[in-house]
Amino acid sequence: MVETVRTPGTTSEVGQGRASVRRDVADGIVRLTLTRGDRYNPLSRDMIAALQAELDALAEDGTARVVVLAAEGRGFCAGHDMAEMRAHTDDPVWQNTLFAECNHLMITLNRIPQPVIARVHGIATAAGCQLVSMCDLAVAAATARFALPGVNVGVFCSTPAVGVVRNVARKRVMELLLTGDPIDAATARDWGLVNRVVAATELDDAVRALTDRIVARSASVIALGKRAFYAQVDCTLGDAYAVTSGAMTRNLADPDAGEGIDAFLEKRPANWRSSR
Repeated sequence: MVETVRTPGTTSEVGQGRASVRRDVADGIVRLTLTRGDRYNPLSRDMIAALQAELDALAEDGTARVVVLAAEGRGFCAGHDMAEMRAHTDDPVWQNTLFAECNHLMITLNRIPQPVIARVHGIATAAGCQLVSMCDLAVAAATARFALPGVNVGVFCSTPAVGVVRNVARKRVMELLLTGDPIDAATARDWGLVNRVVAATELDDAVRALTDRIVARSASVIALGKRAFYAQVDCTLGDAYAVTSGAMTRNLADPDAGEGIDAFLEKRPANWRSSR
């Protein structure tokens, strides 16, 4: 794998052969763009590895405040690379490795300290729909479509359902899984899969409105809060309160909490620390 040096305000590419992911940085906002738009950005093992490398680097990058996950071409992501999977149908070791790598990637989206926003301009199907579901926020163009269509080709979308059912009610997810039918962006918003739906020409402005709000807040408080949210979300009620009570206690010990409370009481803007 080839990786170029990352410098704020510049672009880098990661991947084997033709780059799979492009990284652009400006003002604390990191934009990761899937660059295989000619093939609807399939989650091949190369694409997964390239995206994983970027996320791992971001986890240690104190200058990165928010991540935008975007894509080139007509679609956002069409899921796993079907040609690649077909070439390994008789190799269960390869298959297990593929799903283990993809699962790790999806979990990493929740574990890195920065909020991740999916910028969905076109179709997001199967593992591509899963990718949207595992981002912290999602903004979709009105032209975007979402589906779990594996049943149509004899490959039930079992792993994609893990992320989607954590956004959408069970019976609606089962409808997606059993029929393979797509839903439009407005339905995805109503069902809880995305936060905003806007005209395609307004997509970048809508994403920027969210990134600006996030960058204006304390990086350390957001990182702590994101970690606590995912730690408690699947817990029992009692365990969830135990997890979040501990998080609140740690939060109050953060200097930014003192600064934020003082700023509120003194009716002035807060001066957050610049790093986590």
